[in-house]
Amino acid sequence: MRSAALVSMDGDIDFFCFPEFDSPSVFVALLDGQEGGSFALRPANDGLTMKQLYIPETNVLLTRFLSENSLAEICDFMPVTDNANCHCIMRRVTVIRGEIQFRLHCAPRFNYARSRHSTSLEEDGVLFTPDTKECPSMLLRGSVALQISEDAACADFTLRTNEVASFIFGPCEGEGGKGSTTGLLERHLQSTNEFWRGWCAKSLYRGRWREMVTRSALVLKLLTSARCGSLIAAPTFGLPEVIGGERNWDYRYTWLRDASFTLYAFSRLGYYEEGQRFNSWLKLRLGWSNEQGPLQVIYGLDGRTQLSENQLDHLAGYQNSRPVRIGNGAFDQLQLDIYGELFDAEYLASKYGDGIPYEGWESMKKALRWLSEHWQDADEGIWEVRGGRKPFLHSRLMCWVAFDRALRLGAKRSLAGPYGWMEDCRDSIVRDIHQNFWNKEKCAFVQFQGAQEVDASTLLMPLVRFISPSDPRWLSTLAAIERDLTVDALVRRYCPESDIDGLEGVEGGFTACSFWFVEALARSHEVEKAHLMFEKLLSYANHVGLFSEQLSVAGEHLGNFPQALSHLALISAATYLERCLAKGRPEPWL
Repeated sequence: MRSAALVSMDGDIDFFCFPEFDSPSVFVALLDGQEGGSFALRPANDGLTMKQLYIPETNVLLTRFLSENSLAEICDFMPVTDNANCHCIMRRVTVIRGEIQFRLHCAPRFNYARSRHSTSLEEDGVLFTPDTKECPSMLLRGSVALQISEDAACADFTLRTNEVASFIFGPCEGEGGKGSTTGLLERHLQSTNEFWRGWCAKSLYRGRWREMVTRSALVLKLLTSARCGSLIAAPTFGLPEVIGGERNWDYRYTWLRDASFTLYAFSRLGYYEEGQRFNSWLKLRLGWSNEQGPLQVIYGLDGRTQLSENQLDHLAGYQNSRPVRIGNGAFDQLQLDIYGELFDAEYLASKYGDGIPYEGWESMKKALRWLSEHWQDADEGIWEVRGGRKPFLHSRLMCWVAFDRALRLGAKRSLAGPYGWMEDCRDSIVRDIHQNFWNKEKCAFVQFQGAQEVDASTLLMPLVRFISPSDPRWLSTLAAIERDLTVDALVRRYCPESDIDGLEGVEGGFTACSFWFVEALARSHEVEKAHLMFEKLLSYANHVGLFSEQLSVAGEHLGNFPQALSHLALISAATYLERCLAKGRPEPWL
């Protein structure tokens, strides 16, 4: 809950940023196998079959190697601890049957593989010292003898039945000399397993998709900063939405858009503390003054506002998908929908927790005053297009949510008005959407004023309760989305022929939109169809139940991984569909 590492099917750690999610990378072989650096730990034996799984109800990963004569496994985890000096990667190799030779090759490449480092053999392990202050020195400790080859740590060792080797990779000022490597690892493994299982036990969900919902919740918890309380969109940067294309973004930041989805998902499962912490982080953002209004689209984990976008031209990119970008240029875009998501988050937080304080309500009203003057502006919209601003439907929809939730919150908590101007704005937006975004020829609500195409973000209209899920206008819009944007169970964000985003290449189905479609179907009383599509979508998960941002028609995961928004949408669809299947009509409309 401070950083994240990705482990390949072979057991190699080929992506790792440290000490925070959005810090410079230490290993990034995922984006450049030659220059990126990795922590390889695998059997030297040939003919082994690899399997991976999480220890149930934990974020502890097992990579298993099987053959007729031998069986071994690597246990990978980051310890959950309040000790600031023990943020590290712990790896345990165990041979369960037979005899297996292993090879270790730990070759960090600091600062996105831009900085050199020195390597020295110390009493307690191999020390890697980068030549930049951007990155801390890192120490590899092991229960077997380590050597240095060029600028990497290496080891060749053999284990027999029931023998174990342990390795800890972390900052040099960590728990270096406090006990044996194996003893430290075993102690932290037990406490970490206990933490995750205890956390999972708090979930209120007991439905038929408990394993997938629990895994999604565990992903969201992993992507929540223990230090700040904010949630990152994904732990990676540069993974392409189109293989070989330019849609390669950095998602290691916090989008306000995820706020209401996060609070909704956590509250649905009974995790109110996480929701309240995220809401506390959100409140600190309100009131920031910039050219685009009181709020910014994206923030750093700690709330920083400058996320300048740069290219790493020295990295080859995932399957030669370039450029590789860090930072995100969308931070200074105008995206009016974020006000709806913020106010929906505040409403949910107040509904499931304490009321909003006086100063907070006054700040919200000031933001709404600004929004009352700007809700008709063109913007870059939810998809952060780079082809020019448009008057997007989704932006108007979420502006309506902002005023609607403020009115609901004020009434529920008896907060000071006046409310007349809020009601006028809310009602004006309703008329605007029905008059200017309804296309009679298409029989659908369209992407932006004057457009001929539908947009998958429209699926949120009944989910945010703007329109009845049985309204004829909505049902025909839902049919248009299925006809124009849906292949199997995968829903694209917008028409593939559209040049709305100003970028080359046709992307895949957007995972979150696909889950929104399932929930929209269920809300429109097509429960059996929603059930089948949901099961199809779950089959696209990778082998340990994780989802990326997008999916190709061939089932390939595209974009950054794992994606918080995908798992948030999965939880929302699963909980709503479960109610439909268990009780019939799941909840009153109002």
